[in-house]
Order: sequence, then structure tokens, then C-alpha cells
Amino acid sequence: MIQLNSIGLDSEKSAELAHKLKELLANYSVFYQNTRGYHWNIKGQKFFELHLKFEELYTDLLVKIDEIAERILTLGHTPSHRYTDYLKNSSITESSEVSDGTKAVQNILDSFKVLITLERALLSLSGEANDEGTNALMSDYIREQEKLVWMYSAFLG
Repeated sequence: MIQLNSIGLDSEKSAELAHKLKELLANYSVFYQNTRGYHWNIKGQKFFELHLKFEELYTDLLVKIDEIAERILTLGHTPSHRYTDYLKNSSITESSEVSDGTKAVQNILDSFKVLITLERALLSLSGEANDEGTNALMSDYIREQEKLVWMYSAFLG
């Protein structure tokens, strides 16, 4: 017999979703800190433009970090808050290129590729689990980030 969690989803599938969301949370957290570094340390001709774009991005990432953690809790699991866990579970690595705008934008594009890939996997899992909450979140993130990929790619030429 299928065990249901407090929101009526299969407990086993919810655990799988929460595990994948924890991986996404780790990647978002490392990406967020990298983007803060780009914002703080950017130099060069495009300073004013990139400084503002990086602030806009890290502000959005912070909101998404909170939403992901809250979704993990909604599914009945506990999100990690430790950077040691994030670094261990993230495919996005800490960036040391924080002052060169072109390298920072390329790192952002590389990070979006990781995030969108994870979000597509979560979209599929959440569809199978009939988890509309996670599904809607991932769908919104993918749509927003695909546009950002186009825009940052256009910046690089």
C-alpha cells in the first residue's frame, strides 16, 4: 500500500524529490555566492552594467534558494543549511574568476546549464509523482532561466 505524506503525495516519491531538490539547493547556494563575488569584485569597462545585472541575479537567486528550501520542508524533509554540504553536493564549483566580466558571464552561463538540467530532471520526477507544486516551480524557473541564458549569451556576442 502506498504511504502518503501530509500533502497527499506518495512518501517514497516525495523523498526522491526532496533529495533532488537538496541537490538543486546546493547548486543554487554555490551559484549565489559566486554571483555575489562577481558583483563585489567586477572591474573594467562594463562595470556599471554588470555590477547591476549581478545584483539583480543574486537577489533572484536568494528568493529561489528560499523557495527550494521551503519546498523541501513542504514535502516533509529537511533542507541543509551548511556550505560544507553544499560544496559536497553541488556540480557548480566555487569561482575564483570574480573580476573579469567576460569570465563571470561565462561562469553564469555554465551554472545555468547545470541548474536547468537539474530542473528538467525535477520537472520529470514531479510530473511522475503528481507533485504540481514542485512541477510549477521548476517550470517557472526553466522559463525564466532560458531567457537569461539567451540574454547573457547575447552579451558575450
